[in-house]
Amino acid sequence: MSTPSNSLPADALEPLRRKLGFRAWRRGTREADLLVGSFADRHLPGFGEVELGQFERLLTENDPDIYDWMTGRQPIPPEHVNRVTDLLRQFRFVTKTP
Repeated sequence: MSTPSNSLPADALEPLRRKLGFRAWRRGTREADLLVGSFADRHLPGFGEVELGQFERLLTENDPDIYDWMTGRQPIPPEHVNRVTDLLRQFRFVTKTP
C-alpha cells in the first residue's frame, strides 16, 4: 500500500503521539497539565496525521490563552478553529476541569 507524498507513514505517527503526550502533561501549570494531558491520554491514540498536527500547533500556545479559549473567555483564533479544539472544548466541559 502506498502513502500519499504529504502523509506520514503509519509507523511514524506513534512516536509523534508519544512526544505530544509527554508535552501535553508538562505544560507549566497544573491546570493546563490536567486539562491538556488528560485530553491527550483520551484522544491521541485515535488521532491521525491531521489532528496530530493541529494538536502539536495548539501546544505551542501559552497556557492562559488555551484556558481562555476553552472556557470561552476569549474566542479561539481562526488558525486554531479545528476538530482538535472542538474536542478539547467538549472534553473540558465533560470532565469539569478547573
